[in-house]
Amino acid sequence: MGQLQDKVAFITGAGSGIARAAARLFAHEGARVVIAELKPELGRASEQDVRNAGGEATFIETDVTKEESVRNAMQQTVARYGALNILYNCAGGSISQDAPVTDVDMAVWQHTMSLDVLGTFLCCRHGIPALIKAGGGAIVNMSSAAALQGVYKGHVYTAAKGAILSFTRVLAGQYAHHGIRANVICPGLTVTERVMRMFGDPRQTPDSPLRAMLEKYPFSVGDPEDIANIALFLASDKARMITGATIAADGGSSAY
Repeated sequence: MGQLQDKVAFITGAGSGIARAAARLFAHEGARVVIAELKPELGRASEQDVRNAGGEATFIETDVTKEESVRNAMQQTVARYGALNILYNCAGGSISQDAPVTDVDMAVWQHTMSLDVLGTFLCCRHGIPALIKAGGGAIVNMSSAAALQGVYKGHVYTAAKGAILSFTRVLAGQYAHHGIRANVICPGLTVTERVMRMFGDPRQTPDSPLRAMLEKYPFSVGDPEDIANIALFLASDKARMITGATIAADGGSSAY
């Protein structure tokens, strides 16, 4: 029996990257997975990916920055599967136009805060009542190693991901008596499709601009599956004593 047998998991951004890896892994561990994805072509491909591996998945087109879209997605989830047990808020990211506070265009603020902070907020706003009705469950939010150190030049992304840390702690305290745990992952450099397009894999590309980080922090470069494994643990009953925690998965870059 899998670690998430018969659980219902709602994963945002599950058409690509870490969230897609999590959709495959959660389904392999017995969960019925909702792939909440904005882009239909990615969502349907991820759904088929899970099904081809023998898992159960349903794609629901979802714009996490729009409350009505999130509300409808949660309603469809409960209507199809009868409950919600796991909420994994993985949709988010930075954009190349991010910059120090004195220089950044305010459009970058609006975009990043909407995707990273508002998206997580809305999914919790409409997902938590379903978790409570199910008798409790697990929330896993995504922050970033950028929120743990003051060196990243993308100030808007840093602010957004820092907000996720505080938000997760208050969720943990507010909803503990409803049987809900809330934790947050802070990934370091993860070789997703987007990172590969921009920089290559520094483990295999000697001239990658990220090579210096790998040389200083030997454990600092991971694959989407590495973060998905952490999310699986936090979503499972094996992590039943862990809530309000910040898990740094950055190879030590925030520690030394």
